[in-house]
Amino acid sequence: MKYIASFSGGKDSTATVILAHEHKEPLDIIVFSEVMFDENTSGELPEQIDFVKNIAFPLFEKWGYKTRILHSGKSYMDTFNHIVTRGKTKGKRKGFVMSGHCDVQRDCKLKAISDFLKQIDGDFIQYIGIAKDEQRRLERLRGTNKISLLEKYGYTEEMAFNLCRQYGLLSPTYEFSKRGGCWFCPNARKKELRHIRDNHKDLWRKLLDLEKGSSKDNMAGYIWNTLEKKSIQSVEEQFRQEDAQITIFDYLKTANKKESED
Repeated sequence: MKYIASFSGGKDSTATVILAHEHKEPLDIIVFSEVMFDENTSGELPEQIDFVKNIAFPLFEKWGYKTRILHSGKSYMDTFNHIVTRGKTKGKRKGFVMSGHCDVQRDCKLKAISDFLKQIDGDFIQYIGIAKDEQRRLERLRGTNKISLLEKYGYTEEMAFNLCRQYGLLSPTYEFSKRGGCWFCPNARKKELRHIRDNHKDLWRKLLDLEKGSSKDNMAGYIWNTLEKKSIQSVEEQFRQEDAQITIFDYLKTANKKESED
């Protein structure tokens, strides 16, 4: 019997590994499936992939566990440029994924895990990071070879968060996001988008350029958030206006301070 931990870098999967370590649960390997934006660019949030590669995995290996980063062989740009073969948009490129119907999650992340599990010789148990207060998700594990160590040891999501922080294994993405995910995700909230724009300008530019080269004529999903019909360019304009307001506010504040001093 092999024991495998599916690791995402989030609090629940990280706490799962910690609990396996603390309670000496059998664990043969920890796997992380990395989504790629293109052949050379990770689709993971930069802080997240750095945390996985340079903080979490080195510590896990120090504890004696094998680790492995998986890739599906298909990137976000592969799905973006895929030619639709049926339906109203037949003949067009797929373009931006629709929120709630993410081909990237299926083709670029889950497939890598599925392919890895198929290669295992014999039976295996898969540790899944689901907390004891997520009953609906836990019910889906019943009768499968998937186990939640968080449920076994009575850990809620909050307890998992605190355990990770105690071990210095809390992903830095929690400073600006409540969830993990790809930096190009249409579900990203304003704070996450602001973080990408302000701290990873090269990635932000990739999104703007992709949308700039898209249109209804050649793309099924021609704007960043196809479900809400929200463009990444409109988000950029919103941020520019906010930055301009802050600049004016700072100027007036400085001018008023100087006037009062005079």
